[in-house]
Amino acid sequence: MVDNPPKDMPRITPYLHYQDVAAALEWLEKVYGFKPRFSMPDPNGGIMHAEMSFADGIIMMGPVSREHGGLSPRDLPGVNQGLYVYVDDVGRHYEHAREAGARITTAPETMFWGDRIYATRDLEGHQWTFAQHVEDVSPEDMKPPGT
Repeated sequence: MVDNPPKDMPRITPYLHYQDVAAALEWLEKVYGFKPRFSMPDPNGGIMHAEMSFADGIIMMGPVSREHGGLSPRDLPGVNQGLYVYVDDVGRHYEHAREAGARITTAPETMFWGDRIYATRDLEGHQWTFAQHVEDVSPEDMKPPGT
């Protein structure tokens, strides 16, 4: 009997579409610290599918495919999703990403729910938020500023 999901795969895995998958693989490794897991070439020398890991998380990616509805944020008037990734040291991760050329959209700040976060866009505009949990806040005490 086979495992479902397969070994080493979480039940939910984001799948991102890029106009240039090879460039995305390099960029995500250099700027955010993801590690390549697997890539499958297409018949034309490109990449038809790839996977990367970060700690115990996995992302999948493939090329833009209008036929199957997979678009890059470059193809859209705005961002239609975002990824939230926990890191061990958000300040250090932020400094590395900034120095490596990430487009920072929110500088590090501690949020009312107890996470210290920063937000960034990748080379094609996907929205990423990196977080470090710094305080346990009960649901009763979790209130946005000004409320």
